[in-house]
Amino acid sequence: MLKYFSADWIFPVSSLPVKNGVVAVNPNGKIEKILTEAAAENHHLDVTRYQGAIVPSFINTHCHLELSHMLGQIPEHTGLVTFVQSIIKSRQGSAEQIKMAMQNADRQMMENGIVAVGDISNQIASKEIKQNSEIYYHTFVEAMGFNPERANAIMDYANGIKAEFFPLSASVVPHAPYSVSPELFSLINDGAEREAALLSVHNQETTSENAFFQDKTGGFLELYKFLGLDITFFNPSGKTSLQTWLPYIKKQKTLLVHNTVSNRDDVKFAKRSHPDLYWCLCPQANLYIENTLPDVDLLINENVKITLGTDSLASNHQLNILTEMQTLQQHKKVSFEELLKWATINGAEFLALDSQLGTIETGKKPGLNLIQLSDDFVIESDKVIKLI
Repeated sequence: MLKYFSADWIFPVSSLPVKNGVVAVNPNGKIEKILTEAAAENHHLDVTRYQGAIVPSFINTHCHLELSHMLGQIPEHTGLVTFVQSIIKSRQGSAEQIKMAMQNADRQMMENGIVAVGDISNQIASKEIKQNSEIYYHTFVEAMGFNPERANAIMDYANGIKAEFFPLSASVVPHAPYSVSPELFSLINDGAEREAALLSVHNQETTSENAFFQDKTGGFLELYKFLGLDITFFNPSGKTSLQTWLPYIKKQKTLLVHNTVSNRDDVKFAKRSHPDLYWCLCPQANLYIENTLPDVDLLINENVKITLGTDSLASNHQLNILTEMQTLQQHKKVSFEELLKWATINGAEFLALDSQLGTIETGKKPGLNLIQLSDDFVIESDKVIKLI
């Protein structure tokens, strides 16, 4: 028997919003049709009516489930270099503590209407949570090592972790430009091309990242000193971070995460250099760590594909994509309909899930969220009610 859900607005994403629309869903959660209120009344359908807007369930393209136990442990506004040092110093915890925190984080995302996640992992600890979750996870196994002589060993280790995640979806990815040597980038790219794998990389989170590649200055020198790494072999490229590392990744679908200091030249370079890029914004984490936000207007004007992420509970107070949308609407005046595309279909496309998720269309099983909007489509609350 079909269930019928109605609200002040239905946002299919793939088509224009329907005022007082009705969504018909079968027992398996598949969308059967979208009707007008008048059509539902004519057929005397038993419709459950809500105040608010019905939207597809959300896609979180960047999370670190493994760091969930670090909620509230790192002060805000430290800057990225100090934040990274704090992660290294403090990420250890008991296996039970880490497992419980991941379970709570997974449940929080599900309750916040998230149906798919691109999750960063450095170990196998999250596999059991992901296997038993209602959420779809693609795991990005991070490879990191700036010493070129260690590239093959690091790649072998990362591939071993990826194999342990089987049969779950996973791929080996670079952590960040400042932690991956050109040799390791090349190995990651070669593996991704062989397996047609998804890639993800932390990109241009701070001005220090660009300074390091342009003239070997800035805060990352302190990070390498903290790690006891000798980087005398490194010669700066004289270019920004993105313009230095992106040529190592040839053509695989790649998610650029954060992009906090990416400028117009960077974006234009990226568009010329790579055919399949997505740009992930994690505004709450950007404010938490660097107290700044990316140039969102630039990304919109350059018509790049944007997705949304929450980052981790080490750098965020909650894992809620609607909160990320609300933050961008408040600080950057992005329209709700634009934000909704970033939170749904664009993320689904990146994760290759758009045949089922991301839009309310006949034959799909996107999940349905109920949210609250003002008359002019301003997000009034970050509370999500998951309908199916």
